[in-house]
Amino acid sequence: MAGRSRLRAWRAALGGLMVALAVLTACAGPYQYYEGTGIHDTTAAEVAGGWGNVEGTRVVLRKDGTALVEKLDGQDFDFEDGWRLSGTGTWHLTDGDGGQVVRLALTARTRVESRSPATVSDTSAPEPPSTYAWSFYVDRNQHDELKLFFFSGDPDIGNTYVMSRETGA
Repeated sequence: MAGRSRLRAWRAALGGLMVALAVLTACAGPYQYYEGTGIHDTTAAEVAGGWGNVEGTRVVLRKDGTALVEKLDGQDFDFEDGWRLSGTGTWHLTDGDGGQVVRLALTARTRVESRSPATVSDTSAPEPPSTYAWSFYVDRNQHDELKLFFFSGDPDIGNTYVMSRETGA
């Protein structure tokens, strides 16, 4: 009888520990622990040029550090607001412990679009920013070609917004 009681107490304690661990890790998605791609050998000259994605986004990173942005969505939770920004700005390549990152800053917005018609008519949607900053991780695909990406939507889910080199760039 005493052994059965101890077993129940042990199970209850173990169950409580499992619940506590589940609560502590509930918001700990892949982005929260993302440390970068580990890429450290890319030069700014390699990153300079035209980049695009399947959504019609286009970013031109000029060698002089200026940038042209067309229809670029927000990153992380801002992606869910549905706006797409166009304009001009600046960029630079940084290198940290986890790898290289392209820092892109929109300094002069020229146009705002929406990914869906519903967002345009939604008066409760927040006003799109007049300036904005993105952080693109630098990575390479299976063919050793550069790609740039950031996380979009809820960062815990780990959806990526990938930019590939424009053909002929």
